[in-house]
Amino acid sequence: MDRELALEIVRVTEVAALASSRWMGRGKKNEADQAATSAMRAMFDSVNIEGTVVIGEGELDEAPMLYIGEKVGTGHGPEVDVAVDPLEGTNIVAKGLTNALAVVAISDKGNLLHAPDMYMEKIAVGPRAAGLIHIDDPIPRTLEIVARANRKRIQDCTVMILERERHSQIIEAVRCMGARVRLFSDGDVGAAIATCFEDTGIDLYIGTGGAPEGVISAAAIKALGGEMQGRLVPDNQAEYDRCVKMGLKDPRQILMMDDMVRGEDAIFAATGVTDGELLRGVRFVGNDQAETHSLVMRARTKTVRWIKALHSIPNKPHLVME
Repeated sequence: MDRELALEIVRVTEVAALASSRWMGRGKKNEADQAATSAMRAMFDSVNIEGTVVIGEGELDEAPMLYIGEKVGTGHGPEVDVAVDPLEGTNIVAKGLTNALAVVAISDKGNLLHAPDMYMEKIAVGPRAAGLIHIDDPIPRTLEIVARANRKRIQDCTVMILERERHSQIIEAVRCMGARVRLFSDGDVGAAIATCFEDTGIDLYIGTGGAPEGVISAAAIKALGGEMQGRLVPDNQAEYDRCVKMGLKDPRQILMMDDMVRGEDAIFAATGVTDGELLRGVRFVGNDQAETHSLVMRARTKTVRWIKALHSIPNKPHLVME
């Protein structure tokens, strides 16, 4: 993939963040998601790729745009797999909470796992603990490994866990070890990636969340030198059969980084919609201008760029604002 694609992909996440940010705190998650999706889809038309959506807003009959299998881009340029979450954290935006993002990951054609819309067990750590963890290890052993790798006492480690009843045993196990727990309500892409940045103070991400979000997170974590492991959790026979159709002979197999994101290269971009550990949210600064904060990274070079941009809203042809 051309390195110039990194900045082109940021333009896609920026416009999605701008569109959805107008709905922050207004209690309308569907409208926020629709705004982000429409803007992102329109901007993709200007990107020189021959892209196929492999992780998107749903199947053809479930989503009007950015559906799985949809072609995006100008049709000129490299053939790539595209994974999108136009608004990662619809409830977050509706309630005006933190850590909502617009995210996109791309890789060479055939290199992204076509993760079905089901649950996935996930664990993620930063570069220091990469190669040392295993998703089947008990919580005490995992915490000991991560603490040692990060040169911390266990009681100084912080674990990100999605606040759901199904995680009660994990939360209790972490607390029994004396480690700190940071619960979050939605948005597990940002939570998983936070393990790779020392200034977030997050040492470990663990729990069960969306499989598509797991693959998108893996693309970013691969670029950051961390590690993520996962395992699909089919809830019924139909979901089990779908995993087999995807090419997974054992739908319960452990998915390593290279199973989720194959090859040496992937590009990940994210723009903050609301403030969070990684990025500031969209700021409307007056005079029809808005400020965005984004990051973009590439797995091959391990380059991470932080981008602060000032946008003139009337000059955004792909942006329809209320």
